[in-house]
Amino acid sequence: MDTFLRFLKIRRSIRSFNNKQIPAKKLESLVDAARFAATARNLQPWEFVVVTDKQVLKRLAGIAENGRFIAEAAACIAVFSADTKYFLEDGSAATCNILLAATALGIGSCWVAGDKKPYCGEVSRLLNAPRELKLISMVALGYPDAKNVFKMMPKRELKEILHWEKF
Repeated sequence: MDTFLRFLKIRRSIRSFNNKQIPAKKLESLVDAARFAATARNLQPWEFVVVTDKQVLKRLAGIAENGRFIAEAAACIAVFSADTKYFLEDGSAATCNILLAATALGIGSCWVAGDKKPYCGEVSRLLNAPRELKLISMVALGYPDAKNVFKMMPKRELKEILHWEKF
């Protein structure tokens, strides 16, 4: 348990990667971790597209204004969901599992927004996603370059955010 809590505390958004490729087995492990996420009524409405083709990664980077670094990533996992009542919560839980599993495997990751962005349709078309699926997120993945190895960023103190019984 201590190891898991450590991964929660060291996980950081990494936007700068080296050129090392991620083995397919590790990418499969990330999607496998995602499918174990919490899901309302156990609907498991998610679908995942793993992109490793450099040309497609560059196109995704060109589409997502806050995801330009996807072009330098070794891979990107696009998280899609069926349009269920809790599609955003379910897809977000799956995305969090990918981020945490990546940290455990020594892979840097960064969540790039999906659902509320105007580029969702363009990403969906590029990845050939069925029309009824909604883009939840894209997770850029790669091994961090030497200057970005899970740098610790300041977090608000627990005593500042924890409230017992009422606010």
